[in-house]
Amino acid sequence: MCSFHSTNGGASWSATAQVASVQHHTVAGSLRETPLPSAAVDADGTVYVAWADCRFRPGCRSNDIVIAKSTSETTWAAPVRVPIDATSSTVDHFTPGLAVDPSTLGGSTHIGLTYYYYPQASCSQSACRLDAGFISSVNGGASWSAATQLAGPMKLSWLPDTSEGLMFGDYIATAVLAGGKAYPVFPVSSVPTGSTLHQAMDAPAGGLPVTGGSRIATDRPAIATAPRYRPATVPLTAR
Repeated sequence: MCSFHSTNGGASWSATAQVASVQHHTVAGSLRETPLPSAAVDADGTVYVAWADCRFRPGCRSNDIVIAKSTSETTWAAPVRVPIDATSSTVDHFTPGLAVDPSTLGGSTHIGLTYYYYPQASCSQSACRLDAGFISSVNGGASWSAATQLAGPMKLSWLPDTSEGLMFGDYIATAVLAGGKAYPVFPVSSVPTGSTLHQAMDAPAGGLPVTGGSRIATDRPAIATAPRYRPATVPLTAR
């Protein structure tokens, strides 16, 4: 994941800087899913970038949503895990829509995050169930609220098929009004009528409160456990 920036309205651009190396778990069900980034900026110009990454899951068995912050125009802090659920859960999270309250900054930055997820990461196309969720922070992502289910479960047979996989909705976005609520916009599929699919853009009426909570974010990725070998016992022969 790389970034570059412009300070003259896009007339010219800087060289690229690495945000992070991406570690991504392939999502089940033949979805058209890649670790697409979603970015937002707070009041003092700090950039927040979110994407799906499996570095915090032992064996890379599913994705979390992770967030990296810019520390200068060319440097980034290490990604931190958004604590939607425990790393021991079976949930696979992907395709975030990140938003920041543009009137907040630093340790008081308000963040709204919408995302899709499978309750069971390892599922067949017929058994996979797709949901959309939301979570928020009021201290720059140091801690988070409890997660809220926004839509689902959706069967994958309700989704339009393409040459690149099932189109579930990577056109997700979230906005947070200054001093106010979060407004996610995301595709939701419902039961088809015969061969006619129904996939509409949804938004929660009245928006969602950005509340924060006590779920602590972490920047410690899972450590692969090396095999442990017991030394062989060598018999000693008396001479």
